[in-house]
Amino acid sequence: MSKFFSKFANVIAEWSGKPVIFFTAVACVVLWALSGPIFGFSETWQLVINTGTTIITFLMVFVLQNSQNRDSKALQAKLDELILTSHAQNKFVGIEELDEHQLRNLIKTLDAKANQKAGSEGEPAD
Repeated sequence: MSKFFSKFANVIAEWSGKPVIFFTAVACVVLWALSGPIFGFSETWQLVINTGTTIITFLMVFVLQNSQNRDSKALQAKLDELILTSHAQNKFVGIEELDEHQLRNLIKTLDAKANQKAGSEGEPAD
């Protein structure tokens, strides 16, 4: 089931990001707006666009989040591989699992090291 949903999410994310889909959506909204006088701008007329967009948005959130999560994990794995095969410190592998406080502290430490290194090399610190 997970593999099927991943493939489905990839296809939908790829498909929904195409310009033709955007312009199709714009055309639907324009047609809906132009049909307002025909339907007397009734509550049912308004309900059609509200319901349609709400359902599409609700479903797309899950599809796009799935794609985003997989992309982030793949990117993280690639970065971890680069760290492991370089002269970088291996302690940086897996830092995405740190809590917010630990991550902020690590960033402050790295910023301090970068500023110290820039100062010692005669470069202006940021």
